[in-house]
Amino acid sequence: MKIPILEKIMFDEPSTWVTATTIVTLISTVYLGFAELIGNHLQYSKFASSGNKPLAKQGVKILSRTGMLIFYTPAFLAGLVSFFVLPGGDLRFVLLKFAVTFHFFKRDLEVLFVHKYSGGMILGSVILITGFYFSAAAGLIGVQYLTLGLPEPSIDLKYIGLIIYIVGIIGNFYHHSLLSKLRNDNDKGYKIPQGGLFGLVICPHYLFEILIFVGFSFISQTPLAFACTFGDSLYLIARSYETRKWYVNKFEDFPKHTKCVIPYVF
Repeated sequence: MKIPILEKIMFDEPSTWVTATTIVTLISTVYLGFAELIGNHLQYSKFASSGNKPLAKQGVKILSRTGMLIFYTPAFLAGLVSFFVLPGGDLRFVLLKFAVTFHFFKRDLEVLFVHKYSGGMILGSVILITGFYFSAAAGLIGVQYLTLGLPEPSIDLKYIGLIIYIVGIIGNFYHHSLLSKLRNDNDKGYKIPQGGLFGLVICPHYLFEILIFVGFSFISQTPLAFACTFGDSLYLIARSYETRKWYVNKFEDFPKHTKCVIPYVF
């Protein structure tokens, strides 16, 4: 059954292969979100040693900086290479390539020059997250290339998407900077974050990452882009819920009015 509003804001799928990829992406990312809620966390940051397995059986642990560089670098390279492998295209295609490439380049820069680290992460989780980001970057750009020449959606969202993307990039960087200031170079402990939107939600950096993906989907307007955004948003909302629980258990003075990721709502 076709839904009229979706027909107005999305490109038609260019092939059955792309449709299958969209469905697989949606199912796999939704699963990751529900896995967080039942305690099967991806093991990085404060959840690096969580999970149902004994610590000795959780897998190889690597340095957080190394793991996070592995997260983002293949996706950044996929975006960068696309400018040479898939040159040209219309404005929408160029905007999407730039948005994807710059986002993951920014994350690499933050890993190298902004973040402070408290421990390690499990290699299996690193591989899983890297696979998602790389396949998302390559898939978004590749599918957009396949839409070149197809009829445009009747509602053009790319300029709204660009504005949302810029807000997301700025807000995400700003709150990552605030997090980095909680520790000096020798401090490995956790503190209750303050400043910015941290007084309203415990994970404003996740909120702005969600906006970045919303920006992707509005610029792109392909079903795959919306599937990536929905799945990534669900995962980050679930992760923020578990993060808030962690802070409540760790800090007796954690402000109870502070929500998870959406100010005043959740």
